Amino acid sequence: MNILQITSLLIVLAGVFGAINYLFLKLPSAIGILVVALFASFGVLIVDLIWPALEIADSARHVIIGIDFSDALLEGMLGLLLFAGALHVKLADLRAQWVPVALMATLGVGLSTLIVGVGFSWITGMPLMIALVFGSLISPTDPVAVLGVLREANLQKSLETKIAGESLFNDGVGYVVFLVLSGIAFTSASHGTDHGASELDDAAILFVQEAFGGAVLGIALGWLTFRVMRLIDDYSLEVLLTLGLAFGGYELAVALHVSAPIMAVCAGLLIGDIGTKHGMSAQTREYVDSFWKLIDEILNAVLFLLIGFEVFAIAFETHFLVAGVIAIGLALVARLAAVAVPVLMLKPFRDFSRGVVPIMTWGGLKGGISVALALSLPDGEWKPVILTATYVVVIFSIVVQGLTVAPLARKVGREPELM
Repeated sequence: MNILQITSLLIVLAGVFGAINYLFLKLPSAIGILVVALFASFGVLIVDLIWPALEIADSARHVIIGIDFSDALLEGMLGLLLFAGALHVKLADLRAQWVPVALMATLGVGLSTLIVGVGFSWITGMPLMIALVFGSLISPTDPVAVLGVLREANLQKSLETKIAGESLFNDGVGYVVFLVLSGIAFTSASHGTDHGASELDDAAILFVQEAFGGAVLGIALGWLTFRVMRLIDDYSLEVLLTLGLAFGGYELAVALHVSAPIMAVCAGLLIGDIGTKHGMSAQTREYVDSFWKLIDEILNAVLFLLIGFEVFAIAFETHFLVAGVIAIGLALVARLAAVAVPVLMLKPFRDFSRGVVPIMTWGGLKGGISVALALSLPDGEWKPVILTATYVVVIFSIVVQGLTVAPLARKVGREPELM
Protein backbone atom coordinates (compact mmCIF):
# COMPACT_ATOMS: atom_id res chain seq x y z
CA MET A 1 0.00 0.00 0.00
CA ASN A 2 1.26 3.50 -0.79
CA ILE A 3 1.17 6.43 1.60
CA LEU A 4 -2.07 7.84 0.16
CA GLN A 5 -3.87 4.49 0.50
CA ILE A 6 -2.64 4.04 4.08
CA THR A 7 -3.67 7.61 5.02
CA SER A 8 -7.10 7.10 3.45
CA LEU A 9 -7.58 3.82 5.31
CA LEU A 10 -6.61 5.36 8.66
CA ILE A 11 -8.95 8.33 8.23
CA VAL A 12 -11.85 6.07 7.18
CA LEU A 13 -11.27 3.75 10.15
CA ALA A 14 -10.91 6.68 12.58
CA GLY A 15 -14.26 8.02 11.35
CA VAL A 16 -15.98 4.61 11.53
CA PHE A 17 -14.60 3.79 14.98
CA GLY A 18 -15.44 7.29 16.18
CA ALA A 19 -19.03 6.81 15.05
CA ILE A 20 -19.22 3.41 16.79
CA ASN A 21 -17.96 5.01 20.00
CA TYR A 22 -20.36 7.96 19.70
CA LEU A 23 -23.38 5.73 19.11
CA PHE A 24 -22.64 2.88 21.52
CA LEU A 25 -19.74 3.31 23.96
CA LYS A 26 -20.09 7.07 24.51
CA LEU A 27 -16.54 7.38 25.87
CA PRO A 28 -14.40 10.49 25.34
CA SER A 29 -13.68 10.58 21.62
CA ALA A 30 -9.98 9.63 21.45
CA ILE A 31 -10.22 7.02 24.22
CA GLY A 32 -13.30 5.54 22.58
CA ILE A 33 -11.50 5.19 19.23
CA LEU A 34 -8.58 3.49 21.01
CA VAL A 35 -10.93 1.04 22.76
CA VAL A 36 -12.76 0.17 19.53
CA ALA A 37 -9.42 -0.28 17.75
CA LEU A 38 -8.26 -2.64 20.53
CA PHE A 39 -11.46 -4.68 20.24
CA ALA A 40 -11.03 -4.84 16.45
CA SER A 41 -7.36 -5.88 16.80
CA PHE A 42 -8.07 -8.61 19.33
CA GLY A 43 -11.01 -9.74 17.19
CA VAL A 44 -8.67 -10.21 14.24
CA LEU A 45 -6.21 -12.14 16.43
CA ILE A 46 -9.00 -14.43 17.72
CA VAL A 47 -10.29 -15.09 14.19
CA ASP A 48 -6.72 -15.91 13.15
CA LEU A 49 -6.43 -18.44 15.98
CA ILE A 50 -9.69 -20.12 14.97
CA TRP A 51 -9.04 -20.06 11.20
CA PRO A 52 -5.26 -19.74 10.78
CA ALA A 53 -5.47 -20.46 7.05
CA LEU A 54 -7.04 -17.02 6.52
CA GLU A 55 -3.80 -15.33 7.69
CA ILE A 56 -5.73 -12.16 8.58
CA ALA A 57 -3.43 -11.26 11.47
CA ASP A 58 -0.32 -11.59 9.30
CA SER A 59 -1.85 -9.28 6.69
CA ALA A 60 -2.82 -6.75 9.36
CA ARG A 61 0.63 -6.99 10.93
CA HIS A 62 2.26 -6.36 7.55
CA VAL A 63 0.17 -3.20 7.03
CA ILE A 64 0.80 -1.88 10.56
CA ILE A 65 4.54 -2.48 10.38
CA GLY A 66 4.54 -0.82 6.95
CA ILE A 67 3.12 2.37 8.49
CA ASP A 68 6.16 2.68 10.82
CA PHE A 69 4.41 4.19 13.81
CA SER A 70 7.65 5.58 15.22
CA ASP A 71 8.48 7.62 12.11
CA ALA A 72 4.85 8.63 11.57
CA LEU A 73 4.66 10.16 15.03
CA LEU A 74 8.20 11.38 15.73
CA GLU A 75 8.88 12.74 12.23
CA GLY A 76 5.37 13.84 11.28
CA MET A 77 2.43 14.11 13.63
CA LEU A 78 4.22 15.10 16.84
CA GLY A 79 5.23 18.58 15.68
CA LEU A 80 1.66 19.47 14.69
CA LEU A 81 0.19 18.03 17.89
CA LEU A 82 2.64 19.86 20.17
CA PHE A 83 2.22 23.11 18.26
CA ALA A 84 -1.58 22.80 18.48
CA GLY A 85 -1.42 22.08 22.21
CA ALA A 86 0.97 24.96 22.94
CA LEU A 87 -1.23 27.45 21.02
CA HIS A 88 -3.86 27.24 23.75
CA VAL A 89 -1.53 27.74 26.75
CA LYS A 90 -1.15 31.43 27.56
CA LEU A 91 2.29 32.76 28.48
CA ALA A 92 0.86 34.84 31.33
CA ASP A 93 -0.63 31.72 32.94
CA LEU A 94 2.54 29.73 32.31
CA ARG A 95 4.74 32.53 33.71
CA ALA A 96 2.86 32.33 37.02
CA GLN A 97 3.51 28.58 37.20
CA TRP A 98 6.93 28.35 35.55
CA VAL A 99 8.86 27.23 38.65
CA PRO A 100 6.81 24.08 39.40
CA VAL A 101 6.45 23.39 35.67
CA ALA A 102 10.23 23.64 35.14
CA LEU A 103 11.03 21.45 38.16
CA MET A 104 8.53 18.76 37.19
CA ALA A 105 9.70 18.77 33.57
CA THR A 106 13.40 18.44 34.50
CA LEU A 107 13.97 17.12 38.02
CA GLY A 108 10.72 15.16 37.80
CA VAL A 109 11.67 13.44 34.55
CA GLY A 110 15.11 12.62 35.97
CA LEU A 111 13.68 11.11 39.17
CA SER A 112 11.10 9.13 37.24
CA THR A 113 13.70 7.79 34.82
CA LEU A 114 15.90 6.66 37.71
CA ILE A 115 13.09 5.00 39.71
CA VAL A 116 11.64 3.13 36.73
CA GLY A 117 15.08 2.18 35.41
CA VAL A 118 16.39 0.76 38.71
CA GLY A 119 13.09 -1.04 39.41
CA PHE A 120 12.77 -2.49 35.92
CA SER A 121 16.39 -3.66 35.94
CA TRP A 122 15.76 -5.43 39.24
CA ILE A 123 12.58 -7.24 38.15
CA THR A 124 13.78 -8.29 34.69
CA GLY A 125 17.55 -8.69 35.08
CA MET A 126 18.03 -6.14 32.32
CA PRO A 127 21.33 -4.20 32.29
CA LEU A 128 20.83 -0.97 34.25
CA MET A 129 21.75 1.32 31.36
CA ILE A 130 19.16 -0.26 29.05
CA ALA A 131 16.58 -0.22 31.85
CA LEU A 132 17.22 3.51 32.27
CA VAL A 133 16.42 3.92 28.57
CA PHE A 134 13.05 2.29 29.30
CA GLY A 135 12.65 4.65 32.26
CA SER A 136 13.30 7.66 30.03
CA LEU A 137 10.77 6.66 27.38
CA ILE A 138 8.01 5.83 29.88
CA SER A 139 8.53 8.91 32.10
CA PRO A 140 7.20 11.75 29.89
CA THR A 141 3.48 12.41 30.08
CA ASP A 142 1.93 12.51 26.65
CA PRO A 143 0.58 16.02 25.89
CA VAL A 144 -1.89 14.62 23.35
CA ALA A 145 -3.52 12.36 25.93
CA VAL A 146 -3.23 14.85 28.80
CA LEU A 147 -4.65 17.84 26.92
CA GLY A 148 -7.49 15.67 25.63
CA VAL A 149 -8.45 14.77 29.20
CA LEU A 150 -8.14 18.40 30.35
CA ARG A 151 -10.96 19.35 28.01
CA GLU A 152 -13.24 16.98 29.92
CA ALA A 153 -12.10 17.71 33.49
CA ASN A 154 -12.86 21.45 34.00
CA LEU A 155 -9.90 21.89 36.35
CA GLN A 156 -8.88 25.01 38.24
CA LYS A 157 -6.87 27.37 36.02
CA SER A 158 -3.59 27.15 37.94
CA LEU A 159 -3.76 23.35 38.07
CA GLU A 160 -4.70 23.13 34.39
CA THR A 161 -1.73 25.34 33.49
CA LYS A 162 0.65 23.19 35.56
CA ILE A 163 -0.55 19.98 33.92
CA ALA A 164 -0.63 21.39 30.38
CA GLY A 165 2.70 23.22 30.64
CA GLU A 166 4.47 20.31 32.29
CA SER A 167 3.15 17.78 29.77
CA LEU A 168 4.32 19.93 26.85
CA PHE A 169 7.82 20.52 28.23
CA ASN A 170 8.52 17.17 29.88
CA ASP A 171 7.71 15.55 26.55
CA GLY A 172 10.56 17.47 24.93
CA VAL A 173 12.92 16.99 27.89
CA GLY A 174 12.09 13.28 28.10
CA TYR A 175 12.82 12.87 24.39
CA VAL A 176 16.24 14.48 24.85
CA VAL A 177 17.00 12.29 27.90
CA PHE A 178 15.99 9.25 25.84
CA LEU A 179 18.34 10.24 23.00
CA VAL A 180 21.22 10.74 25.44
CA LEU A 181 20.70 7.48 27.36
CA SER A 182 19.98 5.33 24.31
CA GLY A 183 23.09 6.74 22.64
CA ILE A 184 25.21 5.73 25.65
CA ALA A 185 23.52 2.35 26.22
CA PHE A 186 23.45 1.01 22.69
CA THR A 187 26.67 2.57 21.41
CA SER A 188 28.59 1.14 24.36
CA ALA A 189 26.86 -2.21 23.98
CA SER A 190 27.62 -2.46 20.26
CA HIS A 191 31.30 -1.54 20.68
CA GLY A 192 31.85 -3.25 24.01
CA THR A 193 33.46 -0.12 25.45
CA ASP A 194 33.06 1.95 28.56
CA HIS A 195 34.40 5.49 28.22
CA GLY A 196 32.99 6.70 31.54
CA ALA A 197 33.58 10.42 32.01
CA SER A 198 34.01 11.02 28.28
CA GLU A 199 30.54 9.63 27.56
CA LEU A 200 29.01 11.71 30.35
CA ASP A 201 30.63 14.85 28.95
CA ASP A 202 29.29 14.07 25.49
CA ALA A 203 25.85 13.39 26.98
CA ALA A 204 25.82 16.74 28.81
CA ILE A 205 26.80 18.58 25.63
CA LEU A 206 24.12 16.75 23.63
CA PHE A 207 21.48 17.58 26.25
CA VAL A 208 22.33 21.29 26.19
CA GLN A 209 22.48 21.34 22.38
CA GLU A 210 19.15 19.56 21.98
CA ALA A 211 17.15 21.29 24.72
CA PHE A 212 18.40 24.88 24.53
CA GLY A 213 18.92 24.73 20.79
CA GLY A 214 15.31 23.64 20.30
CA ALA A 215 14.03 26.44 22.54
CA VAL A 216 16.10 29.12 20.78
CA LEU A 217 15.07 27.90 17.34
CA GLY A 218 11.38 27.78 18.30
CA ILE A 219 11.42 31.31 19.74
CA ALA A 220 13.35 32.67 16.72
CA LEU A 221 11.07 31.06 14.12
CA GLY A 222 7.95 31.97 16.09
CA TRP A 223 9.07 35.60 16.36
CA LEU A 224 9.91 35.76 12.63
CA THR A 225 6.50 34.32 11.73
CA PHE A 226 4.78 36.77 14.08
CA ARG A 227 6.57 39.73 12.46
CA VAL A 228 5.45 38.59 9.01
CA MET A 229 1.87 38.07 10.21
CA ARG A 230 1.75 41.65 11.51
CA LEU A 231 2.19 42.84 7.92
CA ILE A 232 -0.66 40.69 6.61
CA ASP A 233 -4.42 40.77 7.06
CA ASP A 234 -5.53 37.62 5.25
CA TYR A 235 -6.76 34.84 7.51
CA SER A 236 -6.20 32.01 5.01
CA LEU A 237 -2.60 33.08 4.42
CA GLU A 238 -1.94 33.50 8.13
CA VAL A 239 -3.32 30.03 8.84
CA LEU A 240 -0.97 28.75 6.14
CA LEU A 241 1.96 30.55 7.80
CA THR A 242 1.27 28.84 11.14
CA LEU A 243 1.07 25.48 9.36
CA GLY A 244 4.37 26.19 7.63
CA LEU A 245 5.93 27.14 10.97
CA ALA A 246 4.84 23.87 12.58
CA PHE A 247 5.87 21.67 9.65
CA GLY A 248 8.96 23.50 8.47
CA GLY A 249 10.26 24.41 11.92
CA TYR A 250 10.01 20.81 13.10
CA GLU A 251 11.92 19.47 10.09
CA LEU A 252 14.53 22.24 10.39
CA ALA A 253 15.07 21.31 14.05
CA VAL A 254 15.58 17.67 13.05
CA ALA A 255 18.09 18.73 10.38
CA LEU A 256 19.98 20.95 12.85
CA HIS A 257 20.02 18.19 15.52
CA VAL A 258 18.17 20.23 18.12
CA SER A 259 15.02 19.18 19.97
CA ALA A 260 12.14 19.36 17.51
CA PRO A 261 9.46 18.83 20.22
CA ILE A 262 10.81 21.73 22.31
CA MET A 263 10.99 23.87 19.15
CA ALA A 264 7.32 23.13 18.40
CA VAL A 265 6.24 23.98 21.96
CA CYS A 266 8.16 27.27 22.12
CA ALA A 267 6.95 28.38 18.67
CA GLY A 268 3.36 27.45 19.54
CA LEU A 269 3.47 29.33 22.85
CA LEU A 270 4.77 32.48 21.16
CA ILE A 271 2.23 32.43 18.31
CA GLY A 272 -0.63 31.44 20.63
CA ASP A 273 0.02 34.36 22.98
CA ILE A 274 1.96 37.26 21.41
CA GLY A 275 0.94 36.33 17.87
CA THR A 276 -2.78 36.23 18.59
CA LYS A 277 -2.69 39.46 20.63
CA HIS A 278 -0.57 41.63 18.37
CA GLY A 279 -0.34 39.94 14.99
CA MET A 280 -3.87 38.80 14.13
CA SER A 281 -7.26 40.37 13.56
CA ALA A 282 -10.26 38.99 15.42
CA GLN A 283 -11.31 37.07 12.29
CA THR A 284 -7.85 35.56 11.88
CA ARG A 285 -7.72 34.54 15.54
CA GLU A 286 -11.02 32.73 15.14
CA TYR A 287 -9.89 30.91 11.99
CA VAL A 288 -6.45 29.99 13.38
CA ASP A 289 -8.01 28.67 16.58
CA SER A 290 -10.65 26.64 14.71
CA PHE A 291 -8.11 25.28 12.20
CA TRP A 292 -5.69 24.04 14.87
CA LYS A 293 -8.47 22.58 17.01
CA LEU A 294 -9.60 20.59 13.97
CA ILE A 295 -6.04 19.46 13.20
CA ASP A 296 -5.64 18.45 16.84
CA GLU A 297 -8.87 16.42 16.87
CA ILE A 298 -8.14 14.63 13.56
CA LEU A 299 -4.54 13.74 14.41
CA ASN A 300 -5.60 12.77 17.93
CA ALA A 301 -8.13 10.33 16.49
CA VAL A 302 -5.62 8.83 14.03
CA LEU A 303 -2.92 8.57 16.71
CA PHE A 304 -5.15 6.72 19.18
CA LEU A 305 -6.35 4.47 16.36
CA LEU A 306 -2.72 3.59 15.58
CA ILE A 307 -1.97 2.91 19.25
CA GLY A 308 -4.86 0.42 19.27
CA PHE A 309 -3.51 -1.30 16.16
CA GLU A 310 0.03 -1.57 17.56
CA VAL A 311 -1.22 -4.74 19.29
CA PHE A 312 0.09 -6.51 16.19
CA ALA A 313 3.66 -5.39 16.98
CA ILE A 314 3.60 -6.73 20.56
CA ALA A 315 5.03 -10.06 21.73
CA PHE A 316 2.33 -11.63 23.94
CA GLU A 317 4.56 -13.81 26.11
CA THR A 318 3.54 -14.36 29.71
CA HIS A 319 6.72 -13.07 31.34
CA PHE A 320 6.66 -9.97 29.11
CA LEU A 321 3.08 -9.25 30.17
CA VAL A 322 3.94 -9.78 33.85
CA ALA A 323 6.81 -7.31 33.48
CA GLY A 324 4.35 -4.88 31.88
CA VAL A 325 1.88 -5.15 34.78
CA ILE A 326 4.70 -4.55 37.30
CA ALA A 327 5.87 -1.62 35.15
CA ILE A 328 2.45 0.01 35.66
CA GLY A 329 3.15 0.17 39.40
CA LEU A 330 6.70 1.42 38.81
CA ALA A 331 5.46 4.14 36.47
CA LEU A 332 2.86 5.33 39.00
CA VAL A 333 5.38 5.41 41.87
CA ALA A 334 7.85 7.27 39.64
CA ARG A 335 5.16 9.73 38.59
CA LEU A 336 4.26 10.34 42.24
CA ALA A 337 7.90 11.17 42.98
CA ALA A 338 8.13 13.41 39.90
CA VAL A 339 5.19 15.47 41.19
CA ALA A 340 5.54 15.27 44.97
CA VAL A 341 9.25 16.12 45.26
CA PRO A 342 8.99 19.48 43.40
CA VAL A 343 5.78 20.31 45.29
CA LEU A 344 7.42 19.57 48.66
CA MET A 345 10.47 21.63 47.66
CA LEU A 346 8.30 24.64 46.81
CA LYS A 347 5.68 24.36 49.59
CA PRO A 348 7.58 26.63 52.01
CA PHE A 349 7.59 29.40 49.38
CA ARG A 350 4.18 29.16 47.67
CA ASP A 351 0.70 27.74 48.07
CA PHE A 352 -0.70 24.94 45.96
CA SER A 353 -4.31 24.22 45.12
CA ARG A 354 -5.95 21.30 46.86
CA GLY A 355 -5.35 17.87 45.35
CA VAL A 356 -2.43 18.93 43.16
CA VAL A 357 -0.33 15.81 43.91
CA PRO A 358 -3.00 13.10 43.40
CA ILE A 359 -4.51 14.83 40.37
CA MET A 360 -1.18 15.42 38.63
CA THR A 361 0.03 11.92 39.52
CA TRP A 362 -3.04 10.13 38.20
CA GLY A 363 -3.41 12.64 35.34
CA GLY A 364 0.14 12.06 34.07
CA LEU A 365 -0.99 9.94 31.15
CA LYS A 366 1.43 8.05 28.92
CA GLY A 367 0.72 7.80 25.22
CA GLY A 368 1.96 7.55 21.67
CA ILE A 369 5.34 9.16 22.29
CA SER A 370 6.34 6.28 24.61
CA VAL A 371 5.26 3.62 22.09
CA ALA A 372 7.05 5.44 19.27
CA LEU A 373 10.30 5.69 21.24
CA ALA A 374 10.11 2.00 22.22
CA LEU A 375 9.61 1.03 18.56
CA SER A 376 12.59 3.19 17.54
CA LEU A 377 15.01 1.16 19.69
CA PRO A 378 17.50 -1.02 17.81
CA ASP A 379 16.58 -4.72 17.61
CA GLY A 380 18.10 -6.76 20.39
CA GLU A 381 17.53 -9.13 23.28
CA TRP A 382 15.64 -6.63 25.42
CA LYS A 383 13.52 -4.79 22.86
CA PRO A 384 10.51 -7.19 22.98
CA VAL A 385 10.10 -6.88 26.76
CA ILE A 386 10.55 -3.10 26.64
CA LEU A 387 7.98 -2.78 23.83
CA THR A 388 5.43 -5.03 25.55
CA ALA A 389 5.85 -3.31 28.93
CA THR A 390 5.56 0.12 27.30
CA TYR A 391 2.36 -0.89 25.51
CA VAL A 392 0.78 -2.31 28.68
CA VAL A 393 1.59 0.86 30.65
CA VAL A 394 0.26 3.12 27.87
CA ILE A 395 -3.02 1.22 27.45
CA PHE A 396 -3.62 1.20 31.22
CA SER A 397 -2.75 4.88 31.44
CA ILE A 398 -5.02 6.05 28.63
CA VAL A 399 -8.02 3.81 29.34
CA VAL A 400 -8.03 3.46 33.15
CA GLN A 401 -6.41 6.72 34.24
CA GLY A 402 -7.87 8.70 31.35
CA LEU A 403 -11.45 7.68 32.20
CA THR A 404 -11.08 8.27 35.95
CA VAL A 405 -8.92 11.41 36.29
CA ALA A 406 -11.85 13.80 35.75
CA PRO A 407 -13.97 12.24 38.56
CA LEU A 408 -10.86 12.21 40.77
CA ALA A 409 -10.24 15.90 40.04
CA ARG A 410 -13.82 16.77 40.93
CA LYS A 411 -13.58 14.78 44.16
CA VAL A 412 -10.25 15.99 45.55
CA GLY A 413 -9.95 19.41 43.95
CA ARG A 414 -13.14 21.14 45.08
CA GLU A 415 -11.54 23.78 47.22
CA PRO A 416 -11.34 27.33 45.72
CA GLU A 417 -8.14 28.13 43.90
CA LEU A 418 -5.31 29.42 46.11
CA MET A 419 -2.92 30.66 43.42
